[in-house]
Amino acid sequence: MSDTIQQPGLNSLSKSFEPAAIEAQWGPEWEKRGYGAAGFRGTGAAQADAPSFAIQLPPPNVTGTLHMGHAFNQTIMDSLTRYHRMKGFNTVWVPGTDHAGIATQIVVERQLQEQKLSRHDLGRKNFVSKVWEWKEKSGNTITTQMRRMGDSVDWSREYFTMDDKLSSVVTDTFVRLYEQGLIYRGKRLVNWDPVLMSAVSDLEVESEEEDGSLWHIAYPLADGSGSLTVATTRPETLLGDVAVMVHPEDERYTALIGKMVKLPLTDREIPVIADDYVDREFGTGVVKVTPAHDQNDYAVGQRHGLPMICVLTLEAKINENAPAKYQGLDRFVARKAVVADLEAAGALVEVKKHKLMVPRCTRTGQVIEPMLTDQWFVAMSKVSEQDPTGKSIAQKAIDAVASGEVKFVPENWVNTYNQWMNNIQDWCISRQLWWGHQIPAWYDEDGQVIVARNEAEAQAKAPGKTLRRDEDVLDTWYSSALVPFSTMGWPEQTDSATDDFNLYLPSTVLVTGYDIIFFWVARMIMMTTHFTGRVPFKHVYIHGLVRDAQGKKMSKSEGNVLDPVDLIDGISLEPLLEKRTTGLRKPETAPQVRKNTQKEFPEGIPAYGADALRFTFAALASLGRSINFDSKRCEGYRNFCNKLWNATRFVLMNCEGHDCGLLEHTKADCAVGGKAHGYMSFSQPDRWIASVLQQVEADVAKGFEEYRLDNVANRLYDFVWNEFCDWYLEIAKVQIQTGDEAQQRGTRRTLIRTLEAILRLAHPIIPFITEELWQIVAPVAGLKGESISVARYPESQPAKIDPAAIAHVERLKALVDACRNLRGELGVSPATRLPLLAVASQPDEATFLQQSAAILQALAKLSEVKLFATEAEWAEAAQAAPVAVVGQARVCLFVEIDVAAEKARLAKEAARLAGEIAKAQGKLSNEAFVAKAPPAVIEQEKKRVADFSTKLAGIEDQLRRMK
Repeated sequence: MSDTIQQPGLNSLSKSFEPAAIEAQWGPEWEKRGYGAAGFRGTGAAQADAPSFAIQLPPPNVTGTLHMGHAFNQTIMDSLTRYHRMKGFNTVWVPGTDHAGIATQIVVERQLQEQKLSRHDLGRKNFVSKVWEWKEKSGNTITTQMRRMGDSVDWSREYFTMDDKLSSVVTDTFVRLYEQGLIYRGKRLVNWDPVLMSAVSDLEVESEEEDGSLWHIAYPLADGSGSLTVATTRPETLLGDVAVMVHPEDERYTALIGKMVKLPLTDREIPVIADDYVDREFGTGVVKVTPAHDQNDYAVGQRHGLPMICVLTLEAKINENAPAKYQGLDRFVARKAVVADLEAAGALVEVKKHKLMVPRCTRTGQVIEPMLTDQWFVAMSKVSEQDPTGKSIAQKAIDAVASGEVKFVPENWVNTYNQWMNNIQDWCISRQLWWGHQIPAWYDEDGQVIVARNEAEAQAKAPGKTLRRDEDVLDTWYSSALVPFSTMGWPEQTDSATDDFNLYLPSTVLVTGYDIIFFWVARMIMMTTHFTGRVPFKHVYIHGLVRDAQGKKMSKSEGNVLDPVDLIDGISLEPLLEKRTTGLRKPETAPQVRKNTQKEFPEGIPAYGADALRFTFAALASLGRSINFDSKRCEGYRNFCNKLWNATRFVLMNCEGHDCGLLEHTKADCAVGGKAHGYMSFSQPDRWIASVLQQVEADVAKGFEEYRLDNVANRLYDFVWNEFCDWYLEIAKVQIQTGDEAQQRGTRRTLIRTLEAILRLAHPIIPFITEELWQIVAPVAGLKGESISVARYPESQPAKIDPAAIAHVERLKALVDACRNLRGELGVSPATRLPLLAVASQPDEATFLQQSAAILQALAKLSEVKLFATEAEWAEAAQAAPVAVVGQARVCLFVEIDVAAEKARLAKEAARLAGEIAKAQGKLSNEAFVAKAPPAVIEQEKKRVADFSTKLAGIEDQLRRMK
């Protein structure tokens, strides 16, 4: 048999790992070849007998750019998708972007402002056209960045929530819900942005702690018997008060319940009511009730049947329901006027400084006003007469989780979900915008509502009437709640087993952050179960939010925002400073932002590459609440990629062009345990690394199954860096240098096959480097295939685990570690080779030492391994050298020493250890100490006695031998 087989490879592999070139090649190549296409291993077609894996991308805003949360979330999703694709599932990862009604309209309106235009100057039709124009030019930023991350989505299925297909589903579901009596129009309190002039969802509202005041105001009793002092942070809303409220058990005020008070600055009288909502300890224990301008007061007003008096216009100015002198004033100007008038009237008792949470719109920065407006709502708890299940939309979603059809990972998030669902309010789905899905409702001259799928259908329902379409659009979360089925062909699905609807609904898992459980997760469950009778997904994997290294929220004002693309490509300091200080909400914070940035990145951010960033995210993906991201970890995983690259070069240098045991042979041609006969023999270390590989494959499969990417990443890291590179490659060098041809073939085969399996194991997490290396390694390993992306994922074969080989290498590692520790005790440089003197008490241990001598010399940097027949001979040769006991052997490294000086050093150390033992024993013999000390402290002292005693015994043994 020839020992030389010509195979290409190593020469085409650069000497160092440079991620930019690799990413630039393979990202576009995967997309060109269509490996992300739905179906079996990227073929674009499904196999009827294969299991399915489907995942929906939480659609990012079309206005957005990739942020750390996106990158983290998508790393998890892509790893899961690549894993299942390689496992042979019918796999699909559906991408899409959200039209982001508020954010997108603001972007385009700001562009118009630069031209001194407003949307009203253009009119609705032309403005919407302008938004579409912007979307076509600038709306693909985030999908371009997704490609940079290596996301293997099915780009042929990419949707936009304003596409015709998805828009038709939005309209259809709205009409159906209306016809079922589950959508209605009514006047209720909503979050209102007076600049945006629209209702906004809770997700667009962020409360910030700000300095404010607590005004104490006297409300005179109508009968003249005194007054009640009310504490408020918003004195201007006093003009809309309809009651003052006390706790029913507050003895200070029980006699006043039911009486009337005069509302200051007005000619109205309002009642004193009792409600246990009142906090008796806050302020004076008396609060004003303004149902039209406070969410909590609104609930109180509903309970007590109070009137709703709105005193603000939609622009947040005082309206006609207030005294004339305040009408037309901005809310904050009115606040100053009201306070001044109260003071002049002698009604202002006192003013205290007060920290308060101010709700602001995250899009405009404006203070949100609770506003009573006409809006469209979905009835969450109402049962439609047409529904055969007899359950509300909310109840179906609650049942889906309670039954286990939808499972949360981690499980504790079920409590958060249930708490919200069991107290759910009707969903406000209308927004006063121009960009979005316009509500399919028309009004005739009499104000009657006609809901229809299009204008022609509406006109048919109101023949001869002049119709005006509702100008509102739907909440962005409405259309995104439909994507589990609107992207799968509903309502035109077929009965075919390979129809998208039947293959991929429910999807396998939804991967998302806990911050949108209510806004998206719950609503997808509600809408999908209601319209399809199926759950939208089987599992909801809730991951934490990405924070900075100190656990702080990433925000521009903090100056700690990281751009994932900057971590991939690198960015120098000045451009980084420019990015972090541009567009700050509070420009005065710029100096501090610059200072923080310069401290964290004095020379800018190095280029780590996509794989290192992905590995970092995977390693951090524990089942926790938040992710503290430290960019220094990227450096560690970039080093890991370097390690894998260099290991591959070593393996190729030793395997390429050589017989790697891949020629035709039988089991009889192979020896086990390193016996040299036949075509190929496998040593115990060869069988050990093959055994550990099977264990790693099982651990990795379990990690993916449990959504523990941190376990997957950390197990791969440990195996590649420690067991494969630091141990097996070093052993393999010796076996190739000293072994016969059969041993060399066995080692080469083990090297190349183990490396090839490692690349497939790691591919879901670090796709770029593994593809680049696999293209060269696979042919040398005797494997064929176009791409690692669609290669078969390794599966554990427990039968290949060899306990004897594992035990053998563990003994070997223990000996090497012992030698390294002895070298440390002696203070000898690793470059200095010393002889190892050993004696074995059992014959098999002696045999083991003899067989492992070459490997021990290489790994422990020994000049020789000298085995003695008797302990006496060994002790005489060893003299005073430190000794290690490993199994049935006693070993030492021999080095010439100054005996007198070493005796003195050892005696001094023995005295110190004896003192430490006496000190610890003194504490343990002290009854008072033992009675008061925690159990952990007592255990610690006992451990100190044991550890110090072991060290002292070793030193005393050395001193005896020196005598």
